[in-house]
Amino acid sequence: MENKFFLVFLLCSLIVANGVSGSMMCDNNNFGMLEELNKLDAEEENEIEELSDIPSWTSQRGGKVLVNVDSFGAAGDGETDDTEALQKAWGVACSTSKAVLLVPQGRRYLVNATKFIGPCKDNLIIQIDGTLVAPDDPKSWDPKLPRVWLDFSKLNKAVFQGSGVIDGSGSKWWAASCKKNKTNPCRGAPTAFTIDTSSGIKVKGLTIQNSQQMHFTISRCDSVRILGVKVSSPGDSPNTDGIHISESTNVIVQDCKIGTGDDCISIVNASSNIKMKRIYCGPGHGISIGSLGKDNSTGVVTKVILDTAFIKDTTNGVRIKTWQGGAGYVRGVRFQNVRVENVSNPILIDQFYCDSPTSCQNQESALEISEIMYQNISGTTNSAKAIKFDCSDSVPCSKLILSNVDLEKQDGTVETYCHSAQGFGYGVVHPSADCLNSNDKTSQVHESQSITSQDDDDIRHTEL
Repeated sequence: MENKFFLVFLLCSLIVANGVSGSMMCDNNNFGMLEELNKLDAEEENEIEELSDIPSWTSQRGGKVLVNVDSFGAAGDGETDDTEALQKAWGVACSTSKAVLLVPQGRRYLVNATKFIGPCKDNLIIQIDGTLVAPDDPKSWDPKLPRVWLDFSKLNKAVFQGSGVIDGSGSKWWAASCKKNKTNPCRGAPTAFTIDTSSGIKVKGLTIQNSQQMHFTISRCDSVRILGVKVSSPGDSPNTDGIHISESTNVIVQDCKIGTGDDCISIVNASSNIKMKRIYCGPGHGISIGSLGKDNSTGVVTKVILDTAFIKDTTNGVRIKTWQGGAGYVRGVRFQNVRVENVSNPILIDQFYCDSPTSCQNQESALEISEIMYQNISGTTNSAKAIKFDCSDSVPCSKLILSNVDLEKQDGTVETYCHSAQGFGYGVVHPSADCLNSNDKTSQVHESQSITSQDDDDIRHTEL
C-alpha cells in the first residue's frame, strides 16, 4: 500500500514540475492501472520459483507413466503419416494419471492437422524431444481444420517441455499468401501450435519454426507460463507472429528468443496481467499490443509489462496499434529496460493502423489509450521519427509517460511526433517529448531544431 501511494505522489509531483495540463488530476484514482503493475511484478517471482521444481519425465520421483508414440505404430521417419499414432498415444496419456506423452529424440514425425482435446487426468506432461513436422503442401491439408495444425484445448495443469521442434513447413503457404503474390486472394492459414481454453499451463524449452502463419497462440487461457521457447521463421514470411496472446489472463513469457516475419509477440483483445521478461526479438515487427478495433469491434487490454528486451533489425520496437472506428481501451502498460538496434519505429502508438490495400479513414470512434509508461529505452533507429504518438482525434491518448529514453540515429537527428497525445517526460528524454505537453490535437514535431511542417501521409500507413 505504501508503494502505491508513493507512486501516485511521485507521478503527481512530476506532473506539477513539468507543468502538464490540469486535466491530468492528481488523486489516488489516477494511474490506477500502472499502480497495479507492481503486483504483477511480485507474482512473477513466485511463479518462477514454482516452475523450477517441476520434475522432468526422466525423474524417478512421482511414479510417472511413460506413453511413447513409437509404441502406437509411429514410424518417425518424416515421411510416413504418424497422425493416427499420435492421436492414439494422446488418448492413453490424457486418460492416465501422471502420464508423460513422449515424442522421442532424433526422430521426425509427420503429423497432419489434429485437435487434442481434454480434460485430461492431472499432471500430464507432453515431452517433445524429437521433431513434429507438418505436411509441406497446402493441398495435403485436412480441409476440416483450415486454421490449426496442432491444437490443444480444455487442459488443466499440463506441461509441454523438451528440446524438440515443432516445424510447420510453411514455405509453400508463404508463397501462396496475398502478401507475397498480389494476384492471390487473402486467406487465413494454420497456426502451428495452439493452446486454447486451458489453465495452469507451462511450456518450456521447445522450438517452434517455419509456421504456416502464426507460430504459437494462447487463446482463452488463464495462468500460462512460457519459458525458454525459441520461435524462428524468415523475416519475409507473412503473418508469422511468434507468440500471440488472445482473451487470456495471467501469462508470463520469459527468456524467449523470437525471430519472425511479423510481431515477435502480439497481445490482443480481452487480455490482462501479461508479463514479458528477457525477450530477444528480431527480425520481425517488434512487440505489439494489437491490432485492436478492426471492423468497429471492441478491444480491451490491461496490465501489460515488458521488462528487459533486446529488439534488433525490426520494423517496430514497442508498439500499440488500433484501427479507426473501434471501441474499448488499452490501459496500464509499462515498457522498461529495452535496448533497440537498427529499429525503424522504436516507440510507436498507431491508431490509424490498417492492414489492407485501402487507406485508413479517420472515424468518430476509437479505442482509448492511457497510462502507458516507457522507462529506460535506448538504442539506435534508422528513422528520423524515433518516437511516434499518432493518436485518434476523437479520443486522444493520455497519461503517456517517458523516463530515461535515449534514441539515436547514426546518420542524422531524431524527432518525436505527436498527434492528439498528452503526457510528459522526466529524466533524460531524447528526442524531447515536449509535444506531449500541448492540448492542441494537431500534429507537432519537436527536435533540437524546430520543424514547422509535417506530412501526415508518412505517419498514417498500411502494413501489407
